Amino acid sequence: MSTVDAFEKIPVKIFTTPKEGSKYAAREIAHLIRSKADQGLPCVLGLATGSTPISLYAELVRMHKEEGLSFKNVITFNLDEYYPIEPETLQSYHAFMHRNLFSKVDVDPANIHIPDGRVAKDKIKEYCQKYEQKIEAVGGIDLQILGIGNNGHIGFNEPGSSRYSKTRLVTLDNSTRVANAREFQNISQVPRMAITAGIQTIMGAKRILLMAWGLKAGIVQKAVEGDVTEHIPASILQQHNDCTFVIDELAATELTRFKSPWLAGEVEWTPKMMRRAVIALALKLQKPILSLTTNDYIDGGLGDLLTEHGDAYEINLQVYYQLRDSITGWPGGKPNAVIPAHPERSTPYPKRVVIFSPHPDDDIISMGGTFMRLHDQGHDVHVAYQTSGNIAVTDEFVTRFLDFAVGFEDMFGIDAKKSREILQEARAFLFNKKPSQMDTSEIRAIKGLIRRCEAKATCRYVGLTDDHAHFMNLPFYETGAIEKKPMGEEDIQITMELLRKLKPHQIYAAGDLADPHGTHKVCLDIIFESMRRLKAAGDEWIKDCWLWLYKGAWQEWDISEIEMAIPMSPEQVMKKRFGIFIHQSQKDMVPFQGTDSREFWQRAEDRNSNTANLYAELGLTRYAAMEAFVRWIY
Repeated sequence: MSTVDAFEKIPVKIFTTPKEGSKYAAREIAHLIRSKADQGLPCVLGLATGSTPISLYAELVRMHKEEGLSFKNVITFNLDEYYPIEPETLQSYHAFMHRNLFSKVDVDPANIHIPDGRVAKDKIKEYCQKYEQKIEAVGGIDLQILGIGNNGHIGFNEPGSSRYSKTRLVTLDNSTRVANAREFQNISQVPRMAITAGIQTIMGAKRILLMAWGLKAGIVQKAVEGDVTEHIPASILQQHNDCTFVIDELAATELTRFKSPWLAGEVEWTPKMMRRAVIALALKLQKPILSLTTNDYIDGGLGDLLTEHGDAYEINLQVYYQLRDSITGWPGGKPNAVIPAHPERSTPYPKRVVIFSPHPDDDIISMGGTFMRLHDQGHDVHVAYQTSGNIAVTDEFVTRFLDFAVGFEDMFGIDAKKSREILQEARAFLFNKKPSQMDTSEIRAIKGLIRRCEAKATCRYVGLTDDHAHFMNLPFYETGAIEKKPMGEEDIQITMELLRKLKPHQIYAAGDLADPHGTHKVCLDIIFESMRRLKAAGDEWIKDCWLWLYKGAWQEWDISEIEMAIPMSPEQVMKKRFGIFIHQSQKDMVPFQGTDSREFWQRAEDRNSNTANLYAELGLTRYAAMEAFVRWIY
């Protein structure tokens, strides 16, 4: 009998990607719809909103169009809606559901139920009671789809919500508003209240599928393996008799079977597994690696490791050397030196390097110290800015930019009639722009130009000439909205063309999949696909090209994964900070900054100093900061 999931109190299905997990959920829904239709019965679905179920709804739409899945017998009840909000508002869940599902399938509009964000406040209680009655009248919800908030909320049932709560008006937790600010220009526009189905309402569903992707690993672990508590509403699902968590590999990383698999059964003690286990033990005990004892290993559940590999001291040395050898001040390899354990090759020197930056500031934020060191050490460094990043510029900053442009013309007496007309039209649009209105192509172009100028200034600050900054403007990004298109053929061809032109020896790319809008993931997928095609096409240069992955503004590599760590002095940390400051449009409060309210330079410095501190805690040299990388073998 397998004990791999012994710590999990809710069944968990883990898939390689969110897309695969969504396909599983879609198949379950489709099977239920068809089964009910065969019996001449309606299928009652409880539906969720937010970024998590988007790929689920896309798969259901595909099944409707390509496999004949009919929604004529489907009755839907949505979990929640902002309050107050008009249904036509772009950010409303009413608009979300119609945009992503209802307008693309044959569901009867009379069978669609979404909480109404327009109900007068003194009528809310009565309205919510009727919503519950409608659910009861159709026999209850057959299958409820859920997401999970970073604080463990389900629906908008925030921590502290009663197990017996029903549909009601609630005040949103500030962390939820910050997380949802990605859907709005800034947090001030995020509604402070919402109408939500209660926990008792959710628990009344006959079956529940909760989906979670990416950075939800911590809260997933608490909900699945922790105690049942109203402080983590999702943990109450442990008391449901038919609930399954559907998650991707990234969201599963904190589960015991992944975090500490040696506690859940037998493991193969590879060097990587040994490194993970020893580092975890040392950090838990707050001891340097070389100070771990035999008793520490036995008490920490690593007796099998001792049995297989012998003396604790020898194991300590092996892991210590792995960490030591990952630290280097030469990210491009040290010239004229033979260092077998060095992360990078010494030859060729100098190397031609391409840094892929998904947004126009990811290069300096995520690997600014390494960026500067590569240039200072004589390598031929190019930066490829994959997207314009235009949606991350506030309207206020554009107005400031327009004032400068007009003032420049007035000051120097420049007659630029056409540009003046464009600027005046842009200013008029911004003055009359509604909160949910999409920018015009002209406004997006101006915002993109602002970010391009900042990126070029950063390259000059590092020491690069303008011809070493490449602005790709990948088409998938240019929707004017938060939601982007999938990777397309044109994106791949643009990337392949640039790589063939530069023929780099070394590539750096954003390897984190935790970007709140998915842009980093799409950009990485484009690079991977381009590299695969170039390799298959027999391009000779690619055989000697190494690909290093850095993390973006949202998280860092686990220390057990790091293969190259670039130390930074206090002076280098400050130089990187000033480089980030060049991106003035992204300073202070920026649009769509996700769940972290800190500025990007603060996130970068905290993350880099934390990495350095972890190395020091494990017994390595203490540096002010470190940037970390993992090599990708393609």
